[in-house]
Amino acid sequence: MSSIHSFHIPVMGLGYTVDSPLKVAKFGISSVVSIMDDHLLEEMRRIYFRKYSLPYIPIEEHTEDYRARRVQAYLDMLDQQTKLQVEEIKNQSLTPGTSLFQYFEMLNAKHPLYVDFEKFLAMKDCHEKTILGQSLIERVTTGSIDVNIMTKVDKTNFDKEGNELPRNYSDALSALRGFAKSTLQSAVIFSAGMNPALYSYIEDFEDFFPDTEGHLRKKVVLKVSDYRSAMIQGRFLAKKGIWVSEFRVESGLNCGGHAFATDGLLIGPILEEFKKEKNNLKELLLQTCQQALLLKEKNPLSDEANLKITYQGGIGNAKEDEFLMAHYELDGTGWGSPFLLVPEATSVDQDTLDRILEARKSDYYLSHASPLGVPFNNLRTSSGEEQRKSRIEKNRPGSPCYKKFLTFSTEFSDKPICTASRQYQNLKIKQFQSGGTTQSDLDDVLEKDCLCEGLSAPAILNAGAFPKRNLNAVTICPGPNLAYFKGTFSLKEMVDHIYGKLQIQLDAERPHVFVKELQLYVDYLKKDIQKKLVEPNAKYEAYVEKFSSNLLNGIKYYQDLGKQLLNEAEDLKAKFQFQLEQVENELSGLRQSVKTELQKG
Repeated sequence: MSSIHSFHIPVMGLGYTVDSPLKVAKFGISSVVSIMDDHLLEEMRRIYFRKYSLPYIPIEEHTEDYRARRVQAYLDMLDQQTKLQVEEIKNQSLTPGTSLFQYFEMLNAKHPLYVDFEKFLAMKDCHEKTILGQSLIERVTTGSIDVNIMTKVDKTNFDKEGNELPRNYSDALSALRGFAKSTLQSAVIFSAGMNPALYSYIEDFEDFFPDTEGHLRKKVVLKVSDYRSAMIQGRFLAKKGIWVSEFRVESGLNCGGHAFATDGLLIGPILEEFKKEKNNLKELLLQTCQQALLLKEKNPLSDEANLKITYQGGIGNAKEDEFLMAHYELDGTGWGSPFLLVPEATSVDQDTLDRILEARKSDYYLSHASPLGVPFNNLRTSSGEEQRKSRIEKNRPGSPCYKKFLTFSTEFSDKPICTASRQYQNLKIKQFQSGGTTQSDLDDVLEKDCLCEGLSAPAILNAGAFPKRNLNAVTICPGPNLAYFKGTFSLKEMVDHIYGKLQIQLDAERPHVFVKELQLYVDYLKKDIQKKLVEPNAKYEAYVEKFSSNLLNGIKYYQDLGKQLLNEAEDLKAKFQFQLEQVENELSGLRQSVKTELQKG
């Protein structure tokens, strides 16, 4: 499960990384698959079984526990096929042009395996070269096939007669059961916050507890936005004897998909806190976990139990990656959106890829598209957005709701429905027409999009198939960082870019990863102020004061950091400091505007 690479490819949407392991795991690269959409997993299993000429037996919806069984079957297929791929690679010759040769070519130049690979290439003695070559081949490993469960996507399910099924059959718990029963030895990444029922359900599966040697067949990874969240969730699990192997710290706004903004806490200070408290955090969680395991009469964790801290969100070049790794003593980084431009790594249909390449910076924006009510990174020019607007123009707003993963609203009915559905939006329009809601609230609702279909369609289209019911419109959820990458790249080019062997030409206007996140937070606050200042109050002023104070503290931190540690040329350091001053001035103006409006009131 340990990767030979210092980066991983995070989950992207439902479909963009659904089959990434079949593309990159053979090169030792770890990637993350969403297991929330069992319909998509079953369709992709059908596609790949036919591709591999394997007998495909569908798991129908009337089958007992079909959701978990679909997840398990798809993951077992990924596990089996990637192992076959690696065995095939090991039987290749270590010569230019083979996948085996590319496996070593793509390693970080500082990695011990790459150092030996260079020795191998320079050797003249045939006998010694053969021995070293065999040693290299024996050390070829598969990249980890990790899975993602978004904890908020956990609706209750019903049988055919409309009777509520037991809690264990909810979406998230069923997905976890499918992973737990699969043959994978990898990690589940929980994102979007704590789900007590889901976390407690982990205890039902022995693979999450140490074996007789203290090792874990299946691991738990938490995606968090700050240290406090890591501590709370980590302790909750540790008290159950569940060890958190890794905290993946993600930028609140400089990321793809759903954006869980902090109250102005920036990633630099957040990572600084993790660096400072990492040993204390590990000791506390380890002690708590070992004690819980003892009480449960389970095997203790190995003395080698490790706690990794990684970061993902907006990294654009090798210097940023190196700085983050070195200064914050990280165990790895995540590179997401840039891999949407790498057909060898992700599943992006050609039409969507063309739209990404033609997009302008202003086309990337934080939207209200998600029925979860969480800000969602979106692309104005996607076919999904075109479809949403077309339906409104035809007086048929909303989407048909088939998969029902995001059915959470009981505003108009006892049984939850999705706010992106045609049913809900028609009811909201009637409410507006009767004077029961505002134009602003209605506009927010009409911006909701069907993520269940839109985020799964690209994988099916890219495989040369067609989504059911001809729902071909694609929703794209890239991070803002993608706006600065242009063109498509091979897997080797992108990996070489990450490691500094090659420098992909980025947009000259691209700011440093820290500055970009800061700009995004100021824009976020600015829009919030414009919306909320219609009816200003003292409580809101306190919120703005806290938010802006956190940003100003972050700016001060970066100003000191830039002077001392940023591994950049002097002109880039000067640019970094200038951009910080610009944002600081803009932020001061925003604070003053709120105070002025309150004084008027």
